[in-house]
Amino acid sequence: MLQILEPFNGAVLNARTGVQTDDGLQINVTGTAPVGMAVSVNGVAAKRCGAAFSATVTLTAFQNDITASAIGPDGEASHRIRVVWDKFSRKRYRFAIDDNSFFLRDLFQKKPKDLFENYYLAILKKIHDEYGSKFSINCFFETPEKDFNLTMLPDCWKQQFLDNSNWLKLTWHAYNEFPDRPYEHASAATVIHDLDLVNEQIVRFAGEDTWAMPTIIHWGEIQSDVLPALYKRGVRAFSGYFTKYRNRYMVAFGLDENTCGKLENTRLLMHWPSGIVFSRLTCVINNTPIENIIPVIQKDMASPDTAEIIDFLTHEQYFWPFYKNYTSPSSSTKASSASRIHNH
Repeated sequence: MLQILEPFNGAVLNARTGVQTDDGLQINVTGTAPVGMAVSVNGVAAKRCGAAFSATVTLTAFQNDITASAIGPDGEASHRIRVVWDKFSRKRYRFAIDDNSFFLRDLFQKKPKDLFENYYLAILKKIHDEYGSKFSINCFFETPEKDFNLTMLPDCWKQQFLDNSNWLKLTWHAYNEFPDRPYEHASAATVIHDLDLVNEQIVRFAGEDTWAMPTIIHWGEIQSDVLPALYKRGVRAFSGYFTKYRNRYMVAFGLDENTCGKLENTRLLMHWPSGIVFSRLTCVINNTPIENIIPVIQKDMASPDTAEIIDFLTHEQYFWPFYKNYTSPSSSTKASSASRIHNH
């Protein structure tokens, strides 16, 4: 059977995964075909070695079709895939924080004059001021205890949120932390309703510029046929785990096993049915022993398939001393880690 193996359908490629020239991105296309068939890739004659074939082609557009064609004694065959050329890619990292509600409740209860008198926001601002880090804060509509919801928060800090909106973004994560996997079997209407509910309140108390489209959904479980509705609403990228645990891929947004398997070993994949790009997270900070964080990052930085973007995630609960699993690493370790991450 004629089949392109590398790159895979939906691969997002850049100068690390090919040779970028004035004409485009040169990449090596490899695959298999029955012995004795003459193979070409986008019109370029392929080299054959047994069942394997390879050819160098040049990508010239954002979206590029790659077609392998074969002719032999038994007739003709073809296999087509589509890939993305991320022409303007650059080294970068993103940092998202899930499950936020406690800091908003704390603002409501204490009503500080300055936004950054809040214990949690003060930590984020310190990291931003020292290293330039930017954060996406993924919010619940209400606290797990249901003693606070976003409609209760006054808009007295709106201008301060707006003044810091270049690095501090708020977005939707779910209605509540519980039940687990709230959108695993939910309709598109339910998901969009909750997104719009949180969007309306964030814009009210923090301003339009503070809002950002979500990049992860609580538990990352959703029906794949909901994805086009989220794209239509403005979602362009989702981050997930895409790691197999007890025979199922975790935090995988309803993607099929074949697609998850590809993401398990690379960073990005364009999901053509929805138009959303999926990113495998580099490190979930609160689940990783502090001494392992740098080695995990360095492993991804060493591979051209994962080095261009480093994708971090942690969860708000672990910042708060009242939380049962509160995490308090030493300040020297945190400073060392942040410095080395910043130098990526």
